[in-house]
Amino acid sequence: MLDFDSGLEFDPAKDAEFFSALPPYPAICLIEPRDPKAEPYLIKTQDLRRRLQRLLGPLDPSSKRLNLRDFAKTIRYRVTASAFEQSIAYYEHAKRLFPKKYRAMMRLRPPAVLKVNLRNAYPRCYSTRRIPVDESGAPSGGSYYGPFASRKSADAFAERVLDLFRVRRCQIKIRRDPSFPGCIYSEMKMCLAPCFAGCTKEEYDSEVEKLVQFLESGGDSLRTAFEAERGKASEELDFERAALLHKKLDKVDEALRGQPELPRRVQDLNAVIFQRSVAEQTVTVFPVFSGYLAEPFLLSFSQFAGEPRSAEQFLRDRLEPAGANPPAPNAVIPRSEATRNPLFPPEAAPVSADLSESLWLLARWFYSNPREGEIFFREKAWPYRRMMRACARILAPPELAADTSSDQTKDTKGDASQS
Repeated sequence: MLDFDSGLEFDPAKDAEFFSALPPYPAICLIEPRDPKAEPYLIKTQDLRRRLQRLLGPLDPSSKRLNLRDFAKTIRYRVTASAFEQSIAYYEHAKRLFPKKYRAMMRLRPPAVLKVNLRNAYPRCYSTRRIPVDESGAPSGGSYYGPFASRKSADAFAERVLDLFRVRRCQIKIRRDPSFPGCIYSEMKMCLAPCFAGCTKEEYDSEVEKLVQFLESGGDSLRTAFEAERGKASEELDFERAALLHKKLDKVDEALRGQPELPRRVQDLNAVIFQRSVAEQTVTVFPVFSGYLAEPFLLSFSQFAGEPRSAEQFLRDRLEPAGANPPAPNAVIPRSEATRNPLFPPEAAPVSADLSESLWLLARWFYSNPREGEIFFREKAWPYRRMMRACARILAPPELAADTSSDQTKDTKGDASQS
């Protein structure tokens, strides 16, 4: 937990000395009351000294501004080096201190995801903000893909993807009644029409499986199948079919064009976020395992100057504990196996036990503009070399940061699979 690491006693008679001791930096702060029965006051600010001068300064009778001069006894605070660190720290303390109202304090709203409801006899794909989990902490009741910046963007992506599959979009209860008139999608041959028994249960399940594989693979499953069919058609000199398959490939690319890197199968959302730390030559690392934000740790480059172990090896040890076996592709990572699975190391306690809240914190930062820090996703392996170059960019002085910005673009096209 990102605890408060500094504190001061507040004496109104010595307020000038008190304010001068406060750092003029971004921070989260807890103002503790003189009355033991009163509720403390939690704030986040971009300038701790200026904010507390307003809250704890002399009372102006003509002003309606909140004044806590007679309320405050002590303050505890933590200086934060990034907006993401401040958001995580504020969330952790708000949830601990105010369990009944922390969601309202943070204006917390679960992010939008796409769900394929596999519990339904005839599943459909739709956007939702609710992600139920089972006892192991894994999403239950279907396949989830996201998070998206908004429900509107999730619905727009779903519309593009569903044009590639003949899965129903209606919300009616399927009765397989041959007398049912169907809908416009069945008339356009864009739905298998289970409503009036236009297909067998097996045929519909097969189409849903193709949709799930498409979402889980980021479109690679369908693209690979179309490319193989196009190659076979070309070999057989069936150029008309090859041209048709080429158009289908273009349609797949069109559906995925502009799609951000964050949305993916929630269980496969494994990443690390790098942020500048308050300490010199130090980067704060925020791991994400199976959609859950884990407790951050510090990567101090000044400590590795005289040590044989490199910063990259230190990062490997934290993300991949020795003796652990790598998980199978697309495997669900149960929270009950957190002490055995390399994607959820024993020391990486989750920031939040609620999956939706972890995804909200992650999505809120990822879709912010401008966005501070850098994120790297685990595909087949962690891209350690790219991570080290990102640390150099984050720690570079402001005047050199612009000169190294082109390196970030090169990294996205480089050795993503190197470890």
